[in-house]
Amino acid sequence: GNIEEKSIPKETVTISEHKRKKKRTHDDWMSSLKIKEEHHEIEAPVCEICGAEMKDIGTEKAYDELVYTPAKFHIRRHIVHKYKCPECGEKPEERDENCHIVRATYPHAMILGSYCSPELLAHIIYEKYAKSVPLHRQEKDFNSKKIPLLKATMSNWVGHAAEKWCLPIVEKMHKMLIAGNIIHADETTVQVLHEEGRKPTTTSRMWVYCNGKMNDRSIIIFDYRPTRKGEHAKNFLAGFTGYLICDGYDAYNAVEGAKRCGCWTHNRRHFVECLPKDKSAYSTSVAAKAVAFCNRIYHEESLLADSSAEYRYEQRLAKVKPLLDEFFAWLETVQVSGKGKLTDAVRYALNERKYLYTFLENGDIPIDNNRAENAIRPFAVGRKNWLFSNTANGAKASAALYSIISTAQANGLDAEKYLTELFSQTAGTILLPWREEK
Repeated sequence: GNIEEKSIPKETVTISEHKRKKKRTHDDWMSSLKIKEEHHEIEAPVCEICGAEMKDIGTEKAYDELVYTPAKFHIRRHIVHKYKCPECGEKPEERDENCHIVRATYPHAMILGSYCSPELLAHIIYEKYAKSVPLHRQEKDFNSKKIPLLKATMSNWVGHAAEKWCLPIVEKMHKMLIAGNIIHADETTVQVLHEEGRKPTTTSRMWVYCNGKMNDRSIIIFDYRPTRKGEHAKNFLAGFTGYLICDGYDAYNAVEGAKRCGCWTHNRRHFVECLPKDKSAYSTSVAAKAVAFCNRIYHEESLLADSSAEYRYEQRLAKVKPLLDEFFAWLETVQVSGKGKLTDAVRYALNERKYLYTFLENGDIPIDNNRAENAIRPFAVGRKNWLFSNTANGAKASAALYSIISTAQANGLDAEKYLTELFSQTAGTILLPWREEK
């Protein structure tokens, strides 16, 4: 979990002058919305001074309001027109053709035998997986609007959509992710109540993999597995030969062919957890000195945020690597023993030293695994609301849907609109969750 970080004495840094971006005004984003004018008039206005009839000389804008219109429902009834040939089959004494009738083509129901529409299912999935609203709460909300839509029905629809529409897309995303040069990995807990050979209280895992932030498009994939064994990461990342950014969990060593990179955020966080409560003790605190080192490293890294990969690589070797060398040279002199958070922090850093240097090899490699931690956060928030998955298949469906929605949002798409468009296509259509460059 995230620990509230205590303030650390920071070095004074001179920041070069820069131009501020022009602030975006309300008019910028309001200009894209539909405007409905409300005119306020005086009926038959008369001058209160002389009694003459007053004339309309124009209008002025008083103010604008942003109006929210609650959800509305309607039935889209598909009526198929039939056509009959006026000649065929009408004169059996002259010709022996059968009566010829044709029907207009029409889209089949999204889910056979149901009243589910692409718009409705996109909204249900968006509410659950993007806004963390569980299905039982959605059921209550629908009932309050006089729509008797049951949780069980919605659950069946969601599972069907995940299998038929989303899984093929996730499989395509998986291939594209493996073909890249940088992958972030992380995992978190999930509870599955009914899984063969496992108790309901057993903790399962949701793994997350995403590409580096330097890519043209984001790919985020969730992968449900019953355990935290390294074989799952090894199988998912089979064929990947790039840089793998992860925390200090040894299971990632099972991934063959990838070069492992450490996470400086994890390294720093361990020392933050050891900071003394009394700030006056920071001057003699090992933890405070370690965090100060990390802050210096992050400061140098932040100055390179908008640089090219080549320039970032050169500057890291010139300015960041000496800080790493100094940090680890000092850390080797720190004497710790027994058990405790500081002992764990020092040993973690020394054990991860090789991996904490790897980001210096390539200007595109991030200094930490924050991208994966941020990607997994919506799942962790949602888990607090729905608590568990009922079955392993349900957990796998959730993984596919989190993958689709997280990727769409990371690429700046309106996820609900994207899902509506996807579900309007034939099942199995590959509509990737990003804007394709034309």
